[in-house]
Amino acid sequence: MRPSCLYEDEHLLVLDKPAGLLSVPGRGPDKQDCLIHRAVLHWPDALVVHRLDMATSGLLIFARNKEVQRLLGDAFAARTIHKRYTAIVHGTVLTPDWCMVDAPLICDWERRPLQIVDHSIGKPSQTRYLRHPSQDGVPAGCTRLWLEPITGRSHQLRVHMSHIGHPMLGDALYAPAPVAQMSDRLCLHATVLEFPHPVTGQKLYIESPAPF
Repeated sequence: MRPSCLYEDEHLLVLDKPAGLLSVPGRGPDKQDCLIHRAVLHWPDALVVHRLDMATSGLLIFARNKEVQRLLGDAFAARTIHKRYTAIVHGTVLTPDWCMVDAPLICDWERRPLQIVDHSIGKPSQTRYLRHPSQDGVPAGCTRLWLEPITGRSHQLRVHMSHIGHPMLGDALYAPAPVAQMSDRLCLHATVLEFPHPVTGQKLYIESPAPF
């Protein structure tokens, strides 16, 4: 299946990953179907720059040569690539302004790949969140949010929302069973990527509306 491509030039691609598909291959023959393998069937020069959780859908950048891959990696490290996600969480969030979750994260080694908040030895982790202007179609007692990760820890958005008492619908890892069962998929979508083109410097803005 040809991946949905929202931006393409000779230097990079921006593809729209469906929920339930790995970004890169995992271990074992049953974990080889992934976005990068599908991408190279149509763009043989595609190279991985970053990843999304298997359960998360949305925008991913792929480089088309090693130099652009390096430049994009540097841009992520320098936090010059702006990312915005859409999520639906359990509970009512009424805040009219951006709020911050500042909660250090560390791997829960006994329950890998789960992450936990640990204020003593966790790595600094920050997420901004805001009530989405549209609440159409959101189940009663739930809220659609915009989320912006300042840092990029594994499962960061999911853990942070659960940590403040607003787990994501469909989250089989961090939500209580009744909340996990409210959706047949994780309600988390990488909606916006905004960044300077690594070669031309042109400001790029790519958007993929959330499918929920």
